[in-house]
Amino acid sequence: MTAMICLLRGVNVGGHNQIKMDALRALCESLGLRNSQTYIQSGNAVFQSSERDPVKLAVRIESAIEKKHGFRPDVMLRTAAEMRKVVAHNPFAKRSGIEPNKLAVMFLARSPEAAVQDAVRKIEPEVEELHLLGRELYIYFPDGMGRSKLAPLLARALKNTGTARNWNSVMKLLEMADKLEETG
Repeated sequence: MTAMICLLRGVNVGGHNQIKMDALRALCESLGLRNSQTYIQSGNAVFQSSERDPVKLAVRIESAIEKKHGFRPDVMLRTAAEMRKVVAHNPFAKRSGIEPNKLAVMFLARSPEAAVQDAVRKIEPEVEELHLLGRELYIYFPDGMGRSKLAPLLARALKNTGTARNWNSVMKLLEMADKLEETG
């Protein structure tokens, strides 16, 4: 069984698309996903799965949430091995002064096409710094995410579904997945 990290987009934000984490764990278990755990209220789950096709699994989770809770969030999945690569390829890792709560990784549903990658590279944010690597977009928000005007620019350029997590969450989710892999 593979340890998987499940990231739901737009869950429990601003009072919309509410799903309690105990309900998310129960839903995962009902789909045959084992040892399901959640982390904070923003739609993060870690579990073990024998499913080899992550796209198929994401659709199953999306459909189950829609049936049970009445809304269909986008689901991004990463294996523990993929998340280790996300951490290993962090372009900010060797820089001093980077605050983990201001560093976000946007997990994309698919790798952007060349034209989209070019469009993202042409974005000239006010103070933020971007690095697109495969299906992940690393963004440093030195003034915090709340005041950033970057989100609409990225939405137009990316043409892709994604959800962001700050570095603290990325590291915690990887730690949880690693523990699942250790226990088998």
